[in-house]
Amino acid sequence: SPKATTAPRIPSTRLALHHFDMSYSLHLKDLWPSVRAGLLCEQKYGALLNNFSASDHVAQELELLNATDFISEALQKVQQSQQGADVREAARGFQAGSVEGRAVMQTETVTQAEMSPPFRPSISPRIKCYTFPRGDITRFHPARPDTLGVLGYYLMDAASLLPVLALNVQQDDFVLDLCAAPGGKTLALLQTGLCGHLAANDISISRTKRLNQILHSYVPKEVRETVSVTSYDGRDWEQVEGGTFHKVLVDVPCTTDRHSAMEEDNNIFHKKRTKERQMLPMLQLQLLMAGILATNPGGEVVYSTCSLSPLQNECVIERAVEIAETQFNINVHVEDLSHFRTLFQDTFSFFSDCRLGELVLPHLTANFGPMYFCKLRRM
Repeated sequence: SPKATTAPRIPSTRLALHHFDMSYSLHLKDLWPSVRAGLLCEQKYGALLNNFSASDHVAQELELLNATDFISEALQKVQQSQQGADVREAARGFQAGSVEGRAVMQTETVTQAEMSPPFRPSISPRIKCYTFPRGDITRFHPARPDTLGVLGYYLMDAASLLPVLALNVQQDDFVLDLCAAPGGKTLALLQTGLCGHLAANDISISRTKRLNQILHSYVPKEVRETVSVTSYDGRDWEQVEGGTFHKVLVDVPCTTDRHSAMEEDNNIFHKKRTKERQMLPMLQLQLLMAGILATNPGGEVVYSTCSLSPLQNECVIERAVEIAETQFNINVHVEDLSHFRTLFQDTFSFFSDCRLGELVLPHLTANFGPMYFCKLRRM
């Protein structure tokens, strides 16, 4: 009997792009062609400086290559514009010569100040990440070990640091990284030097192995001892340790849009993984709920994905807030992170129409992301 011929397998990357073309052209509208081009071109990296490395010259070497620390640069800019505003403010007061005029000026400046309080971003200056300027596609060399074998920097998508910066760890905070592998964000959390204790968890044992390798290559023993690496299913975390953390990072599994558009290997759009892909928003919601339940009242959660999909981003946030309220009687407040857009507009291309949270869009001149992040506070 003639063999049943199977249809030639469509590459997963093509399935992914077809899916993206349909959904993202609706969501991003006329921005989509530019974002699509970014997704299909080489990703841009940043070099997260390792504060535990003994080589003081690493930063100088990176600066000689014309890379700059995008975080301190953004903070400096804010200070300068703040000083500029203060000077202008003083000048305006000075020009209002008459007594009468001065009183009017004063009331005006007060309301102005009430509207926009001086912006003092609370961002850990200990996190340093070097990037090449917009349009510069130079690649970083692999990091070299110092005399003790500790590596000088870690290469990662610089946008991945935004969720860590948004978490804004304070001195002696108990921090949970619920889906920690491969480990870039965990490493960044440790760079702050502020974690009282860091719990780094990932469901996959092979991935926590990789996480441990990174900790060994970058972090000295005495700091590693403040980290507990575990392999629980993050959805069950609440049963393990409920309500004990000040800060929780929930960097969930997602459609990893850039990987899905570019790599056949381990692609979530493979026909065999359809069910798994369709279940992602549910899994993301369960993980975010576990993260919310793991924080103590007043604690903060940052949710993040590397997808452009509103179903995996804003929709998950909205459902979680609703479920926290109705099923757990927990009031969760979505924090405004729009200042991140202003602060880092020179480095990243942000989507201005995000309903909740912030979204970094890939762009040919700044090919970081996609990276969605949203901050919640448990009241």
